[in-house]
Amino acid sequence: MKIKRGPLLTVGILLPVFLMAAAASAQVKWKGTVVKEGDVTIVKNPKEPLYKTPVLELKEDLSLGGPDAVGDDAFGQIRAVVIDDTGAIYVLDFKSVHVKVFDRNGAFLRTFGRKGQGPGEFELPLMLSFIRTSGELAVHQITRRMSFFKTDGTFLRHHLFKDLRAGRGLCDSRGYIYIMEARPGDSGSRYVIKKLSPDGAVIATLADSPAPSGDRFDPFMPIGWFEIDSNDNLIYGYPETYEIQLFGGSEPKIFRRVVRDYEPVAVTAEERAEHQKEAQGMGIVFDFSKFHPAYRRFFLSDLGHLFVVTYEEAKDGRAIHDVFDPEGRFIGRIPLKTFGVGIIKGKYYAVEEDEDGYQYVKRYAVTWKVR
Repeated sequence: MKIKRGPLLTVGILLPVFLMAAAASAQVKWKGTVVKEGDVTIVKNPKEPLYKTPVLELKEDLSLGGPDAVGDDAFGQIRAVVIDDTGAIYVLDFKSVHVKVFDRNGAFLRTFGRKGQGPGEFELPLMLSFIRTSGELAVHQITRRMSFFKTDGTFLRHHLFKDLRAGRGLCDSRGYIYIMEARPGDSGSRYVIKKLSPDGAVIATLADSPAPSGDRFDPFMPIGWFEIDSNDNLIYGYPETYEIQLFGGSEPKIFRRVVRDYEPVAVTAEERAEHQKEAQGMGIVFDFSKFHPAYRRFFLSDLGHLFVVTYEEAKDGRAIHDVFDPEGRFIGRIPLKTFGVGIIKGKYYAVEEDEDGYQYVKRYAVTWKVR
């Protein structure tokens, strides 16, 4: 017999749902603050995220590399991965000194580059960028050189940084270049972030932070990190404190600071002993910090989310990632392996490594649980 649901029955079913939704809404009120200091918006976050439940779910849908990969499908030492507008995957292999290209389904397409100093050759390649306005790939090398290619692997040109000690370099979607330069000084070495025009002229100096120097070495000292978002803003952080700065792409000055209260993670005796063992006989004198930096690094989503890799770990050893929404609010936490590339068009890309040291490029479908 089919039961006809009248108004009272419908209300009886829906009322608990409404009450549960109202209770959930009350529980997820953000407890941070937003203040303005001149032209800079400061987003101050508490220790706890907005949501206790997962803010996103990941489902693996592609895996490249690993112990069973042979020939063109195998990787030596992955340094960088970028994705173009078709979903093709470009993998910079530091050990093999070339770039491998796979289509969106994971089929190998081509390899370009090789070890050397000539046109289209690499010396110590470190970073890889996709310049969307021109459809070019830029390969940054530690030897102060950036090489440019078409996506089919055709070599276009080299750019030499000359007097700039550019240890890390990325291009934005328009071809502007951002570098981290190591500069010596009377009071110690510094890492300096600079923005360059597409032809390599320095436009602005954006930030600087201490670099390792002197006779004593601290393997746990904070080191600055930067990424470029989908709007060509520079995202920079020096993890001496938990703060991340956003610089405008068209006007290179800070427009937002994202900060978070946090508990520092202590450096363990085991970690100190491991470094001393690795450096045995090398004459290195260590000066260990008591605590780890505020975070390791971060990566971005094309929707504006910020994923910050912390030194906290889940029970299975994965690193806890803090997730911030496009406004800079601390909305959740998720355990992931430590080298996320980014979230692009609903897909999370990551470089992962198994216990035997085999590397993978993995892709996951992303389902956001919150808006």
